[in-house]
Amino acid sequence: MSFSAADHGHMARAIRLAEQGLNTATPNPRVGCVIVRDGEVVGEGWHARAGEPHAEVHALLRAGARARGATVYVSLEPCSHHGRTPPCANALIDAGVARVVAAMTDPNPRVAGQGIQLLTLAGIRAEVGLMEAEARELNVGFVARMTRGRPWLRLKTASSLDGKTALENGESKWLTGPSARADVQHWRARACAILTGSGTVLADDPELNVRLEGTARQPLRVIVDSTLRTPPTARILAGGGVLVACAADDPARQAALAAAGAEVIHLPGPAGRVGLTMLLMELARRGINEVHVEAGATLNGTLLAAGLVDEWVAYMAPMVIGHHARGLFDLPALTDMAERRGFALRDVARVGGDLRLVLRPASA
Repeated sequence: MSFSAADHGHMARAIRLAEQGLNTATPNPRVGCVIVRDGEVVGEGWHARAGEPHAEVHALLRAGARARGATVYVSLEPCSHHGRTPPCANALIDAGVARVVAAMTDPNPRVAGQGIQLLTLAGIRAEVGLMEAEARELNVGFVARMTRGRPWLRLKTASSLDGKTALENGESKWLTGPSARADVQHWRARACAILTGSGTVLADDPELNVRLEGTARQPLRVIVDSTLRTPPTARILAGGGVLVACAADDPARQAALAAAGAEVIHLPGPAGRVGLTMLLMELARRGINEVHVEAGATLNGTLLAAGLVDEWVAYMAPMVIGHHARGLFDLPALTDMAERRGFALRDVARVGGDLRLVLRPASA
């Protein structure tokens, strides 16, 4: 299937529109739509929030009668089922559009090609696959949740050049500069949940919220706390929106955390620890697409060893703090280089005076 330069340009615009919902569309996918008639853009839209009209509906409203006979560019296959809103495929049919170009099919089993089928049966020329890689990248979390039953897990670290996160005594403020710390807020904002461990809560007492001007949504904060060490006075509990996953059965401590506003769930796994795969599956069940991790070496190492890390955002400060400082990952000693865990670089950028590397497991 061949697409013209104009097709590519309009789909690129649809994907840029979809990015407007980067921080707010969850648990739905980020979707943008452009309607073109006789070479002129007559309608545009994107999906902002769950329960609100989808991208196609916004674009159709702007296009009005000019949508008849037009070409529609949409970054995800139009939905075919009744959810909180009516099916977009039907709205496009009713508007009398002539052609629909979708970047990718919807990985949601409730759609999965049915939207395209509805359009085709109605006599609309429907094509899929234009800029699919870009559209898929924008919705890596939604695709992951729909296809494998757990969210996309993005691990964030900040370290020195020699891979250390804090001095031996625990002091870590500040390794990276203000620009890097501000950049982290954007990764937090796009996430559906921020995950940490009880060790980080005890050591740093973080809030782990999004501190960007105009923030419309705070991610769910999740604490992996096998033995319920989190104190009810921890700052992260302020304001609610916190899930504590534990392995211990301690009604008194559970009640104290619940009284502080947290929801406590019991997910025992091997060796008396929280079952992390079970936790991620539970988060997926709750509509969590992307999980942003800011934790210590123990949880980082466990997640990496279990093969649960999909992406690693590593900030590196141009300094060395020595062998005795704390490391990034607590992992068993390797006896053979064949056991090493490799990563592929996706992006390298300078952020203020620091470096930011975006990596994914080489096996992926």
